[in-house]
Amino acid sequence: MNAPTLFGLCAAVLVGLGLYGLIVHPQPLRKVLSFNLIGSGVFLVCAVIARRGAAAGVGGDPVPQALLITAIVVAFAASALAVALMLRQCDETGSNSLSSDPGPAPAKPPADGEA
Repeated sequence: MNAPTLFGLCAAVLVGLGLYGLIVHPQPLRKVLSFNLIGSGVFLVCAVIARRGAAAGVGGDPVPQALLITAIVVAFAASALAVALMLRQCDETGSNSLSSDPGPAPAKPPADGEA
């Protein structure tokens, strides 16, 4: 097994885990993290494709690397925006879930005389 194949398999695992997390978890933060896993897998595939192109004798093309760096920065900014929106939603609604049922009530801290 050569390195590009290994990296391609790792990218497929990352995308698969991200899709699983995106489908299964109703919590928005876990969905954002799952979406970041999918993005990391796609970035890894793009890096492997760029490396294979360079290894085929095309030469050191800086465009794929520049595109990947730009994509990583855009993904980071989108994640920060998503987390900011989640915090705003939590402030407005008091809930951090996307499901329609309210779920269990949050635990109250014990009073000073109790415990």
